[in-house]
Amino acid sequence: MEKVTPFLMFEGNAEEAMNYYTSLFEESEITSISRYGANEAGKEGSVMKATFTIKGQEFMCIDSVISHEFTFTPSISLYITCDTEEEIDRLYENLTQGGGVLMPLGDYSFSKKFGWIVDKFSVSWQLNLPS
Repeated sequence: MEKVTPFLMFEGNAEEAMNYYTSLFEESEITSISRYGANEAGKEGSVMKATFTIKGQEFMCIDSVISHEFTFTPSISLYITCDTEEEIDRLYENLTQGGGVLMPLGDYSFSKKFGWIVDKFSVSWQLNLPS
């Protein structure tokens, strides 16, 4: 086995999500995008397959050609350990815009500052600033 790569399936906004995530995190970039062409299974120009990195962690994503009755669930989340209070505050502020809060940003017994949110793409994030 070479590696394990998280895979995110969107319905028409994969490129928007990748651009958004890579703009929020330093050392992050879109590394490849393959798009559907005319007369292919997906909408022309949508993401057939793409890869991007967040702080060196590779992700894959697609725009599904099939409409599904499901989306992302908080039972799987992206866990981010922040280095500074400014970083956790900035990420929390940005990722909650258009999304929702599962646990408000605060001081919990297990963390100096922690928040659990769902972003505007329905992806769940746990943000932690260790004690």
